[in-house]
Amino acid sequence: MFFKSLLEHRPDDASRYGAGVRAAEAAGQPVPGIWRLFAWRPALGDALGRLAQEVLRGPSRLSPGFRELIAAFTSSRNHCLF
Repeated sequence: MFFKSLLEHRPDDASRYGAGVRAAEAAGQPVPGIWRLFAWRPALGDALGRLAQEVLRGPSRLSPGFRELIAAFTSSRNHCLF
């Protein structure tokens, strides 16, 4: 799902994601959509980051490496940059 305001938002360099978006744009590189979301709403980015860490690193019968592999495979099937 894409939000027009998210794609049009020009983040400042105050956050690491804002700086990353600016640097990628300046270099002519594609910008992962999740970076734009994190730069647009830093508090949401923090919450999603904590969720991702819990999913990938929290208690589980699956190793963190295997969970990363699942995430990478899913991202590739979704044609996701990140």
